[in-house]
Amino acid sequence: MADGDGGALRKPPQARGEPEQRDTGPKKLVEAPMPPTRARKRIVKRRPTRMILLLLGPLVVIVGGIYVYLSGGRYVGTDNAYIQADKLTVTTDVSGVVASIEVKEGQLVKAGDVLFKLDEEPFRIALNGAQAQLAVVGADLAAQQANYREKLADIKRAEADLDFYNREFDRQSSLAGRGIASQATLDTARRNRDSAQQSIDAFQQQAAALLAQLGGAPNLPLDQQARYKQAQAVVDTAQRNLRRAVVTAPISGIVTNVKKLQLGQYLPAAQGAFNLVSNDLVWVDANPKETDLTYVKLGDKATVTVDSYPGRAFDATVCSISPATGAEFSLLPAQNSSGNWVKVVQRIPVRVCVDQPQDGPRLRAGMSVVVEIDTGHQRHFSDLFSWL
Repeated sequence: MADGDGGALRKPPQARGEPEQRDTGPKKLVEAPMPPTRARKRIVKRRPTRMILLLLGPLVVIVGGIYVYLSGGRYVGTDNAYIQADKLTVTTDVSGVVASIEVKEGQLVKAGDVLFKLDEEPFRIALNGAQAQLAVVGADLAAQQANYREKLADIKRAEADLDFYNREFDRQSSLAGRGIASQATLDTARRNRDSAQQSIDAFQQQAAALLAQLGGAPNLPLDQQARYKQAQAVVDTAQRNLRRAVVTAPISGIVTNVKKLQLGQYLPAAQGAFNLVSNDLVWVDANPKETDLTYVKLGDKATVTVDSYPGRAFDATVCSISPATGAEFSLLPAQNSSGNWVKVVQRIPVRVCVDQPQDGPRLRAGMSVVVEIDTGHQRHFSDLFSWL
C-alpha cells in the first residue's frame, strides 16, 4: 500500500515484530564524550591555578592577620561614655521671702548675673540695729578711755598728797616728841596720810577695772578694741546677709527647673531654688574595660563622637584616670572573698576633657557618646613570639 505521495505505507512496529516504544518523559541530552586530547589539556591548565590558590590563600590570610595585629592595639574605644557638666543647685544661706525672679526656664546666664531676690527689708532693719549698736560701743569705749586717763591723773594727785601728808606726819611726830605739837595735831596728820594712801588704792582699783574693760590696751585705737571688733562683726554679718538677699549665678550656664521657685515663697536657708548647668565646663566620663587600659595614660589624645550629632567629631584629651574601679565606689562593693566567685571584667572610669568650639553644637550633660583614645602604642613583629 502506498501513502498519498506514492510512497509505500510503513507498517507499525507491532506489525514488523518490533517492541513498542513508549514515551516515558522528557528525554535527557547526553553530551558527547570529549575527545581525549582536549580533556587532557583542560586538566593540565587547571592544576597550576589550583596549586597557586592553595599556596597563596593561607599566605594572604597569614599576612593579613599579621598586618591587623601590628596595626592594632593603638586605639582604645568604648561607647560606655556620657557627657558630664558642672551641675549645681542654686541656694542661699539666708532665709527670706522671694521678692522677684530675674530668669526664665532655659535662659543662658553668665557668672554674676542676678537670678532672684529676697525681700531686703528684714536685712536692712538688722543692719541699722547693728550699726547703732556699733556707735554705742564706740562711744562707751571712748568714755572708758577717758575715765582711765582721769583715774591715772587722780592716782598722781593722790600720790602727791600722800607725799605731802607723809612729810607733815613726820614733822608733827618730831614736834610732838619734843613736846611742841599737841597729840591732836599728830592724829590729824596721821589721818590725812592714811586717807591719801586709801585714795591711791581706790584710784588704782578703778583704773585696773577700766583697763580690763579696755582689754589691757587703753591706748589702742577704737577700731582695734575687742568690743568694737565684736560689734563691727555684727554689722558685717548684717551687711553680708543683705547682699545675700540678691542671689547671683556663681558660674556661667543654663538655668532649669525655675518653676520650682515661686514669688512670695518663703525660702529657708540652704534649700534649693532651681538648678544651673554649666555650658562651658563639660567633659566625658568613659568606662572602658580594665583590659583596654594597658597603654592609656594622661595626656593621650582622644576623639569624641556624639550620638546627637552624627558625622561630627570633637577633639579631646585624657585628663584623669580613676584610681579605682567603679564598683569600689558603689553603695555595696563586691565581696569577692565570700561565697561563690565569678570573674567579671571590671571597668575603670576615665575622664576625657572635650575641646568645645564656640561655633559648634552645644554638648549637654547626659548625652551618649563614643570615645576613641589614641595611646600612641605600636606593636612590633617580635611581640608575636613574646609568649615563647
